[in-house]
Amino acid sequence: MIDTRTAPYGAFALRAALGIMFIAHGLLKVVVFTPAGTAAYFASLGLPEIFAYLTIVAEIGGGIAILAGVFGRWVSLSLVPLLLGTIVFAHGDKGWLFSNEGGGWEYPAFLAAAALAHGLIGDGAFALQDRLVRTFKIKPLATA
Repeated sequence: MIDTRTAPYGAFALRAALGIMFIAHGLLKVVVFTPAGTAAYFASLGLPEIFAYLTIVAEIGGGIAILAGVFGRWVSLSLVPLLLGTIVFAHGDKGWLFSNEGGGWEYPAFLAAAALAHGLIGDGAFALQDRLVRTFKIKPLATA
């Protein structure tokens, strides 16, 4: 059974945690590893360096959209392939635990499931998109 009184706040908690996590991981690639260092790491995995820059933009921009609740559910769903890609290309061969050297695949798998859940549940309470819809009288893509 879903408690309809508190469910919007649970969806908000999930949305906020995901948004903050994506922003933090994007900023980690900018501030700590640097964009050039991140690109070099992607190249070492056999990926085009441009994917590093696209990932940084997706994580920071997507995190802001998710946190704000502007098309957040759709952004979360669009980031699931990025998270699955981290399992396939970076963490899958490191074992299950993320505390393993190089980081295992448990954390990206959990985040992919959380992003999928957010996409299915919706943005919940305090979503900026709701205010934009009311203010500008635009039709939302989907209801939260």
